[in-house]
Amino acid sequence: MLAACGGAIPRPSGPRPNYPPATAPTRPVTGPVVQPLPPESALIAGVQAGPPVAALPIGATDASGAFASFRESCPRLTARTDASGLTRADDWRVACSAAANWAGNPAQFFAEYFETVRVGDGRAYATGYYEPEIAGSRYPVAGYNVPVYALPPDLVRARPGDAAPLPNGRMPLGRYDEYGAFTQYYDRAQIDAGALAGKGLEIAWVADPVEFFFLQVQGSGRLIAPDGTVTRIGYAGQNGLPYTGIGSVMRSQGLIGSGPGQYSGSMQGIMQYIRANPAQGRALMEQNRSWVFFKILNGDGPLGALNVPVRAHNSVAVDPRFVPLGAPVWLDLDRREANGMWIAQDTGGAIKGANRFDTFWGSGAQARVTAGGMSGHGSALILVPKGTLARLGLR
Repeated sequence: MLAACGGAIPRPSGPRPNYPPATAPTRPVTGPVVQPLPPESALIAGVQAGPPVAALPIGATDASGAFASFRESCPRLTARTDASGLTRADDWRVACSAAANWAGNPAQFFAEYFETVRVGDGRAYATGYYEPEIAGSRYPVAGYNVPVYALPPDLVRARPGDAAPLPNGRMPLGRYDEYGAFTQYYDRAQIDAGALAGKGLEIAWVADPVEFFFLQVQGSGRLIAPDGTVTRIGYAGQNGLPYTGIGSVMRSQGLIGSGPGQYSGSMQGIMQYIRANPAQGRALMEQNRSWVFFKILNGDGPLGALNVPVRAHNSVAVDPRFVPLGAPVWLDLDRREANGMWIAQDTGGAIKGANRFDTFWGSGAQARVTAGGMSGHGSALILVPKGTLARLGLR
């Protein structure tokens, strides 16, 4: 899971004039619901039927990449509960069975097995994320002094009665102190100050705390050692404290803009401010109390929330309360490079709400630039297995 993706810097998602209007008023679904719904879900937000998949301008390359990622997601997709309430695990079996042996046109596959829905008003906002490459080593090396920690064994969920449940009904994450009382886990400032030092949790060390902060925001990355050795690390867990987008903090302080003394709201602009103002920059980073723990990955790509590799230009992070994980998503944005078919394979601390997306761009310099500057508005459609609309009472 890429815990803190959400692009480098979550940006405001206020309305953009002249969005494509919904084709019909959104309405709550009145069809049968087969499981309790969370307080926020697609069905609560309202769902309406979208256009036929065949009417979407799906390009051949786009369809091919999305098809491969969809097929890779199928074993997970058919074995999990859909928190959005839109689908059931069994709904996906026909499409996934067909995908396993499909040798024809990928665009035709989507047209044959799927129909579209619009959640809420369908007005989408998308950022971007990527897999950073930073200087790091599995072993202590001179100049590599920032520890990368594994998931601590004392990070646990509270026992019933020891804390108030979260809105989703789960018990909160934290730790039990020396007196046996449940309390919140160490925050970023405490961990920066050494709260976890000497506990044997280090799995690697990196050279630059600023680069590592943004790697945590992305949720995975590649560590490049002085001898050229590459180690991929991925999300193992999070300290249970809320994610704060430091770009939003800077904006509230008047530091984002084009005037004198202001910086770009992109990841690159925020890095520039932090490096130009080390003390204030560290304090800014520590306003994001969330801390991500990592594990060593041995596969061919970073793992998303479905525990399958996320793929550049194909994988998108979503809020699973509104989009079934594993579902195809059609984005039509004012950022041409982000338009097309994506597969919902990930989640993120900043990716909350209906029609909020985070597009994955891979690794390397171009991926960093694209993801760091991605901010797209437009419309979104969710592809669901044929028959879903009828079951939900939308046909």
